[in-house]
Amino acid sequence: MQLPPGLRERVSAVHGGAALPDRLRLYDGWAARYEQDVAALEYRAPHLAAASLAFAFPAPPAEALVLDVACGTGLVAQELQGQGFRQLHGVDGSAGMLERARGTGLYRELRRCVLGPEPLPGPADRYDAVMVVGALGEGQVPCSTVPELLRVTKPGGFLCLTTRSNVSNLRYKAELQGVLDSLEQQGAWEKVLVQEVDQWERATSKEESTQGTDYISGVVYVYRKCPILPVEEG
Repeated sequence: MQLPPGLRERVSAVHGGAALPDRLRLYDGWAARYEQDVAALEYRAPHLAAASLAFAFPAPPAEALVLDVACGTGLVAQELQGQGFRQLHGVDGSAGMLERARGTGLYRELRRCVLGPEPLPGPADRYDAVMVVGALGEGQVPCSTVPELLRVTKPGGFLCLTTRSNVSNLRYKAELQGVLDSLEQQGAWEKVLVQEVDQWERATSKEESTQGTDYISGVVYVYRKCPILPVEEG
């Protein structure tokens, strides 16, 4: 199946080295046809991430407060809704994407936030789960923001993160893995599951495809923030 005209260029532009204001404008302009494009790419990350969080989540999800970071048009919210999560907040840096997300009616709160230059809105230890699906990648949200995701997660709460394993994202993935491992070694969180997926989405070039399959691969991580242990007196 042929990709829609201009799709390769749109994907390349947002993953390229454009300055942040230019990249946000690209996302604003992409918002109207974003869902059409990712459907053509057979983009599975929202479904895989929501299913992974639901698998790990120990309690009935309806009352759990979930933050969808870089929420885009609301694809992750749709998948979370299907898994029984109802209390959803979202943040994104693109006003155009937020407008589309607002139209879904799935979020109880939506706020504009450019993660990296700005902290996440809200207090520490607020959310039962935090999702970042699709935004942790080369030219997008920096790995250095992961501790900020932990800050707003409740002790004992879950973080579900995804990244791609295609050629142009391997350096970023290695850097992200270093951050994830470091936080685990520090006792900040514990690994719950890691799911490597071969057919993550359709490749936009032969060079990016996984072993000539016409798809790129990706990975879902789920971590649990370690509870704060009481300090023993004595």
